[in-house]
Amino acid sequence: MNFYGRDFLKLLDYTEEEIIYLIKLAMEFKKKKQNGKRHDYLRGKNVVLLFEKDSTRTRCAFEVGAMDLGMGVTYLGPTGSQMGKKESIADTARVLARMYDGIEYRGFSQQIVEDLAKYADVPVWNGLTDEFHPTQMLADVMTMYEEFGEVRGRKLVFLGDARNNVANSLMVICSKLGIDFCCCAPSSLFPKTELVKKCREFARVHGSEILLTEDVEEGLANASAVYTDVWVSMGEADSLWKERIKLLTPYRVTKELMKKANPDAIFLHCLPSFHDTNTTIGKEIHEKFGVTEMEVTDEVFESKQSKVMDEAENRLHTIKAIMYATMKK
Repeated sequence: MNFYGRDFLKLLDYTEEEIIYLIKLAMEFKKKKQNGKRHDYLRGKNVVLLFEKDSTRTRCAFEVGAMDLGMGVTYLGPTGSQMGKKESIADTARVLARMYDGIEYRGFSQQIVEDLAKYADVPVWNGLTDEFHPTQMLADVMTMYEEFGEVRGRKLVFLGDARNNVANSLMVICSKLGIDFCCCAPSSLFPKTELVKKCREFARVHGSEILLTEDVEEGLANASAVYTDVWVSMGEADSLWKERIKLLTPYRVTKELMKKANPDAIFLHCLPSFHDTNTTIGKEIHEKFGVTEMEVTDEVFESKQSKVMDEAENRLHTIKAIMYATMKK
């Protein structure tokens, strides 16, 4: 497959075969990394990382991945560039494309990453926007491949705020890979109707189903993967915590809830997670609302069913696959 020069903005742009190819390529890179085999195939190239939203896994995965491939890396944080302030998106894209061989963007609007790709003549990769989180999805499904050997016919359930970028992207990738997807949440937090319709069209072609339900029993029946995310996303107002805690506490992933899924079901989370009070926000929520665990209990997070650390590591390998595939002639 020829990915050279392509952007990686959202999985709606990629076919089933292309997505699987990238995941398999990531698995090969993981083997090379584990076996200490050099794979600096992109020596002499340079990439720039534009971050309007801070991150641990996305930044580290792009930086280490680029260095493993032999590339130089420049990180520009929320105050590190003039993009959107003194310089337009178009001008920023054209300037950076003269200096770098690839551009990563992590921030708010999907339109920004689309505009960067429009004006830059080098590959642009979406590290996260408010609408989509495509690099995370490859790591999630790669983790399912490692656990189950095959993903087609499996069922993934997302519990929580199903309108966010993670839930949107999970629905897209599941619909394209023949994985049944269930959004289990209050109806007020269901994904947008237009995206659901589009994903149901993909699902019909690839032999899977999209289910939206408020019922936990229905949602978790026959589930192979149980997925959740924080209840208030980065960039949303802190004032939403009270409302979301009330709405989403019934959808907290507990040991009892995991028992409603298949016996071999795994737990996934894109991280960070508020599974205890060992964070500043966790402590604040506890002080204000008396809650010690939010979207998942510590018992589940630390259980054998939890594959969140494998999933986090796989961000490195999948991002490396994306960079290599789109930059190597």
